[in-house]
Amino acid sequence: MRTLLLATFTVFCIAKTAFAQQVEIPSSTTAPFSIGETHTFQSSILAEERKLNVYLPASYSPDSATTYPVIYVLDGSRGEDFIHVAGLVQFLSFSWIDIMPESIVVGIANVDRKRDFTSPSNNEEDNKYVPTNGGAGAFTLFLRDEVQPLIDKTYNVTDESSLIGQSLGGLFATEILYIEPSLFDRYFIVSPSLYWNDESLLGASPINLDNVKSVHIAVGAEGDVMERVARELHVKLLA
Repeated sequence: MRTLLLATFTVFCIAKTAFAQQVEIPSSTTAPFSIGETHTFQSSILAEERKLNVYLPASYSPDSATTYPVIYVLDGSRGEDFIHVAGLVQFLSFSWIDIMPESIVVGIANVDRKRDFTSPSNNEEDNKYVPTNGGAGAFTLFLRDEVQPLIDKTYNVTDESSLIGQSLGGLFATEILYIEPSLFDRYFIVSPSLYWNDESLLGASPINLDNVKSVHIAVGAEGDVMERVARELHVKLLA
């Protein structure tokens, strides 16, 4: 019996080797794989070159009358949040999922996020952590007067837009919600750094949220302070 098993195993190995020798590895060609396009332009407001990464739904056609809502993503560089947000939007808008409409995703690539996402702070530790802080006002104008008009002019869009920001981007999204809420219809605020400037935003109130359709707040397991300020923002906006 042992001899029979050994002989069978030997025949199997020889047959497998002979078969493997007959299979040739196929040749192939390569081509770039792209999920969108990048706009590069000189911002007169920020006095620097900026980039926008844009994802278009599969059904998008510049010759079609169909229009799409726009989702603006802070921290929208290639190596940051743009690619996975675009992937989620694509998945959630599949016809068999149908959780959200097909949408255009605009990732706003960073140059100096700590500068752009913060207003001036009176806190000494803030100023040590972000010595270039204070650019949130200019960045808001950049979004309103350059980014949104460029997207509106270039693509077939509806008048509905959303803003996604996390961490310092969540801080900045909260500031826009408070100061100029009409810039976006929906806000997705993730783990906002509301400790900034001694939690001054939590002591303020939004000017008018009547035209804002929804505000979504989320926070990860990022420590007591981050979790507390996110919950306090949630409670404040419900009041």
